[in-house]
Amino acid sequence: MAGLKHPVTPDGRYFVVRGKLWRMSNPCLAPDEKSRLVKQLMNARRAVKAAKAARSLEAETAAIALWTKRSAGWERGDRLVAG
Repeated sequence: MAGLKHPVTPDGRYFVVRGKLWRMSNPCLAPDEKSRLVKQLMNARRAVKAAKAARSLEAETAAIALWTKRSAGWERGDRLVAG
């Protein structure tokens, strides 16, 4: 993977940072579409952080739901299931 500083799992779905798996983006996305989706995802993550700082359970629940919805649009492959 050109430009990626972190190791990637053999299936190409995740990269590893400090022992934590992070999902790779969908390689089929056009660069402008990927950029738009990543921006939406980052906005949703900031909303989760703000809700936690405000100690608002309702806002945090809504922000996490938005983050989950946004992450599904740009990520690659099925999620790992702990079990």
